[in-house]
Amino acid sequence: MAERDIIVMSKREVKRLHVIQKAMEKQVTQQQAGGMVGVTDRQIRRMVRRIRKEGEGGISHKGRGKPSNRAIPKKVKKKALALCQKHYEGFGPTLATEKLQENHQIVLGKGTLRLWLSASGVDYPTRSARPHRKWRERKPCRGEMVQIDGSHHRWLEDRLDQEFCLMAFIDDATGEVFARFYDYEGTFPALDGFRRYVESYGVPLSVYCDRHTTYKSNAKETIEDDLEGIPPMSQFERALQTLEVKVIHAYSPQAKGRVERSFRTLQDRLIKEMRLARVCTVEKANRFLETYLPKYNRKFRVVAADAVDMHRKIPSRKVLDQTLCIHEKRTLKNDFTLSYQGQLYQVKENIRARRVVVEAWLDGSIHVTAEGRSLSVERILTRPVKEAALLKPKKSGRRLIRPAANHPWRRQYKNRQGKEAAVPVTSAAVGPC
Repeated sequence: MAERDIIVMSKREVKRLHVIQKAMEKQVTQQQAGGMVGVTDRQIRRMVRRIRKEGEGGISHKGRGKPSNRAIPKKVKKKALALCQKHYEGFGPTLATEKLQENHQIVLGKGTLRLWLSASGVDYPTRSARPHRKWRERKPCRGEMVQIDGSHHRWLEDRLDQEFCLMAFIDDATGEVFARFYDYEGTFPALDGFRRYVESYGVPLSVYCDRHTTYKSNAKETIEDDLEGIPPMSQFERALQTLEVKVIHAYSPQAKGRVERSFRTLQDRLIKEMRLARVCTVEKANRFLETYLPKYNRKFRVVAADAVDMHRKIPSRKVLDQTLCIHEKRTLKNDFTLSYQGQLYQVKENIRARRVVVEAWLDGSIHVTAEGRSLSVERILTRPVKEAALLKPKKSGRRLIRPAANHPWRRQYKNRQGKEAAVPVTSAAVGPC
């Protein structure tokens, strides 16, 4: 039996290998490759030498599974945090590190202490910097960054008396637009629009979006998230992280000015074009976009600084179905049933797992997995009603409430002129003497 080589790589290393291979083929420079994966060109040259010497396995990190040689002992960290809370409360990280070294011989970097204080929830004074905006040069390669946003507008004017949303995906290097109309800007439209973009162009390296709850989770970190070391993420962030697409959140509309300016152009040109074409429904508007956007892109897109297309190959349909969907965890009951969106589902298999993941696909179907294994489920359409619930008498009418003897209604009160007036009390409101 022939031996089979097994190469263990993380998704991040697979992404790096894709970019480095482009550099080895002279399609991009080593400096450009370093900027795409977030390392220096010197590190890129090291990776290239290792890959040429060891093959694709040379991209794997040599320290995987080993403790860091420069890790600070846990007892030192515990002592430093205790001293900061007890003696140096309100000290900033810079001053606190100086005092720890001066009084307790604990040598730390201010950045290290700042991370420790933030992770432990210890408050310390911070100074907010003055906002400064700077013009950002376009990315050199197509597919390196895609800007995403939604625009709510009366796109069909008086022909459809409602606003709906145009989800737009704009390549940062060329300004090429991919868009589709939806009823609202939310998780399902964002995932569906991104899937259609991927099926048309491929998987980009990164996306640039705003801080809308669709793209960034505002939920507080739970105990389970803290134990797993995973910050709260929106469904959109989770899906793109699975595809190894970097999500960048803008702090202002001006940061993603290209997609914002494109909406201004589309709200002028696209509305008039659809008026001439007598488009009156959202479905017809989406069909109109299929023929209009190619002409729009030919007129307004620019030539990228580099001709290399950094879009990665399109994943299989199964991968897209399982990734670009809603994932929610549920507890499996003793009778192997689970509840989701007010519906009851029966798991047909005997499993040991108590927690399962419910996947709501974009086509409306529901799928359940446990520890990466797909389970066969069936929706329970009818549920038995207890006989006692049927025999229980229904409450009819409102209960008569009689005021107490010392209630203000039974006492005299003063009117606005300060005169005494008696409250008229009917016999129906007063109980028997």
